[in-house]
Amino acid sequence: MNNTWLVAAQWVALALAGGLLAGWTGISISLVEIMVGVIGGNFLGLATNQWVDFLAGFGSILLTFLAGAEVDPRVLRSRFKECASIGFVAFLLPFLGALAYTYYLAGWSLPAAEIAGIALSTTSVAVVYAVMVETGLNETELGQVILAACFINDLGTVVALGVLFANFNSWMLLFVAVTAVVLAFLGRFTRWFFATYGNRVSQLEVKYVFLLLLFLGGLATKANSEAVLPAYLLGLAVAGFFLQEKDLLYRLRSMAFAVFTPFYFLKAGLFVSLPAVVVGAGIILVALLVKMVTKFIGVWPATRLFRFKSREGMYTTLLMSTGLTFGTISSLFGLTHGIINQGQYTILVAVVILSAVVPTLIAQAFFRPDTEEARSAHLEAQTILAEEE
Repeated sequence: MNNTWLVAAQWVALALAGGLLAGWTGISISLVEIMVGVIGGNFLGLATNQWVDFLAGFGSILLTFLAGAEVDPRVLRSRFKECASIGFVAFLLPFLGALAYTYYLAGWSLPAAEIAGIALSTTSVAVVYAVMVETGLNETELGQVILAACFINDLGTVVALGVLFANFNSWMLLFVAVTAVVLAFLGRFTRWFFATYGNRVSQLEVKYVFLLLLFLGGLATKANSEAVLPAYLLGLAVAGFFLQEKDLLYRLRSMAFAVFTPFYFLKAGLFVSLPAVVVGAGIILVALLVKMVTKFIGVWPATRLFRFKSREGMYTTLLMSTGLTFGTISSLFGLTHGIINQGQYTILVAVVILSAVVPTLIAQAFFRPDTEEARSAHLEAQTILAEEE
C-alpha cells in the first residue's frame, strides 16, 4: 500500500479498534494496542515506514518524559530509599538470571547473553505510566514510587549497555556535558519561559518541551545512548513545576495518548512473529519465567522490608516485571551490531512483549489497589510533608 493517507488510516483504525476493545474489556489500552499490533503484523500485513517509526519513537520519548514529570519531588525525596532499592534489585537479579540462563543453558555466546540480560532486566516506564494514568494511581504515593523505581531500574540497563557495548567518544562527552548544563538551569528557565510566553494560541510551551526532548534525544542517539534517558531526566527536572501546571500536563498527556503512543504500542506488537514464537516457544517461556521469578525474588522482599501492604507489594512486583521500551531497544541494538542473530532477536522481543502483557494483566485483574484509598493516603502524606517543610 503506497498511499500515505490510506496507510495512516489503517494505523489509526487499528488504534481506534484498540481503544474500543480496551473500553469493552477493561484491559489497559497499552496492552490492547500491543495485541492489536500482533494481529495487524501477522494477519493484516501491517508494516512500519519512516514516519511511523518517528511517531512511535517520539511516543515512547513523550511518555517517558510525562512519567518523570508526574513524580512528586517531595515523595521522591521522602521515599528515595524505597525507590532506589526496588529499582536496583529489579535490574540486577533479572540481568544476572537471564545472562546465566542464555549463556549456560541456551548456549548463546557471552556477548549475546549479555544483551539478553540487559533486555530482560528492564521495566517498561511506558506501560507502567499508561496503567498508572488509566487507574488514577499516578496521583498517589504508591504510583509515584513505582514510577521512580522504574527509572532506577532502566537507568541500570542503560548503564550496563553503555559499559558493556557503547563507544565512548566525543559525542558521549558532549551529550553528558550538554545534558548536565540543561538540567542545571532547566527549572528556573522553564518557569520564566512559561510565565512570559505561556497560555497563547500558538502553544509555545508545548513547542518548548518538544524542542528539548528532540534536541537531547538527538544528542543521546549520536552518543550511542537512548533518547528516552534524557526524556526521563527532563521530566524529573521539571516535575515540581508541573505540580502547579496541571493544565499543561493534561494537554501533553492528551496529545501523547491520542497521537503518538498508539503508534508506539502498535509497532511493539509488530515485532512478534507468531510462527517464530511457536518454534521458539520453549526458550521463550523459560526466559519469561526467569525474568518474572528473578523480579519477584528481588522486588517482593524489598516491598515487605519497606512495609508495603501485601496487595500493594504484589502489585508493585508485577508492574516492575514488565518490559517493553528498553527491552526492544537493547534487542535491536544487539541485532544491528551483529551481537545476536535474527532468531535470538525474535526470542528476546517475544519475551519482552509477553512481559509487557502477562504481569500487567495479572496485576490489574487480581492485585490492583483501591485508588481512592491510595489517594487518601497520598493526601495525608503530602499534608505531613508540607507541615515538616
